[in-house]
Amino acid sequence: MLANDKRVKYACYATNISMSVVGNLSPLLFITFRTLYHISYSLLGLLVLVNFSTQLLVDLIFSFFSHKFNIAKTVKFTPVLSVIGLVFYALMPLFFAQTAYIWLLVGTVIFSASAGLAEVLISPTIAALPAENPEREMSKLHSIYAWGVVAVILFSTLFLLIFKGESWHYLALILALVPLVAAILFSGVEMPQMQTPEKTSGALAYFKKKDLWLCVFAIFLGGASECTMAQWSSSYLEKALGIPKLLGDVFGVALFGLTLGLGRTLYAKYGKNIEKVLFLGAIGAAACYLIAALSSFPLVGLLACAATGFCTSMLWPGSLIVASDRFPTGGVFIYAMMAAGGDLGASIGPQLVGVVTDGIAANPAAIEWASALSLSPEQLGMKIGMLVGMLFPLVAIGIFHIIKKSKKDRA
Repeated sequence: MLANDKRVKYACYATNISMSVVGNLSPLLFITFRTLYHISYSLLGLLVLVNFSTQLLVDLIFSFFSHKFNIAKTVKFTPVLSVIGLVFYALMPLFFAQTAYIWLLVGTVIFSASAGLAEVLISPTIAALPAENPEREMSKLHSIYAWGVVAVILFSTLFLLIFKGESWHYLALILALVPLVAAILFSGVEMPQMQTPEKTSGALAYFKKKDLWLCVFAIFLGGASECTMAQWSSSYLEKALGIPKLLGDVFGVALFGLTLGLGRTLYAKYGKNIEKVLFLGAIGAAACYLIAALSSFPLVGLLACAATGFCTSMLWPGSLIVASDRFPTGGVFIYAMMAAGGDLGASIGPQLVGVVTDGIAANPAAIEWASALSLSPEQLGMKIGMLVGMLFPLVAIGIFHIIKKSKKDRA
């Protein structure tokens, strides 16, 4: 039998892999849904927006009302909610194909709520377990999410290649086994104690602290820097650099996830001085965005997109480490606030790049400019969109410099 703390830790790992399932399944099935159910691109994009919005709503609820919840029971219920959502998502469109989109939306809301709970609760659960080096344990937890993304993408791509899009229901049900394993591991364990403000006014007191807003802004920029490239790299490689779609999917998304996981794994094993790592990561990410946007060589652009994963790997978990260090008694409230900041960045960053890309591609002056550069309007729009994406790590350089400097001042 596994020792209680080890079982809790493995359950947290499995729950984080579940997050990689619910966060990446819909985008992988967009073309399948469009083919089978004739769903528009706008409605497909709405599934992603609903995913992030639901997570953000859960983050905000826990920011103010975490003291109203039984935290231990909520943590244990989190993967169960993922299973319920994935089963709805997979089976209801099979029986009610005429209203398939409604059921996809319902399933998305349910498993996105689970992902929101996981964001808020799994990190403080790991932080509450006894450990020789809590920073490295936090990095290890987030590296497992990244490796989960790689595994989900590769498994799903292979599954759809062999069994075709018509079998997507079975893919979703197979992936539902991941949160099921997490739920089984959580059953019967004793959860560690986690601190929460005793009432809403206790949470509000933290809002007066400048360091809190610095950390929230840092994870906002980190989330935007990471997720903008994660969501746009596949399309960018295909449309702007002319790399075939299958290679763009594998190398654009999976290779990004691979380098993301590598960066977090290396920090979990060897890492120290997180403030310096954050500062250097933001510099590297800004450089990668710039190279990806300006390069006319597909291989160079591909490598820049992939390297962004490594550079942004610690921006999200590293910001959590800084926040938990500066607010050791903040407990679940601090993690909820940080999750809200990260999710907001993950929503705004990719959306802003999409709006800029569409706007440039439709602008008459930009169309003439694109022609002069031997580019299509869409290619020019994507390249400028990528330059706009660079603004997030660029601003993050300044924020992480302030964080690095303030640590020295506190020492």
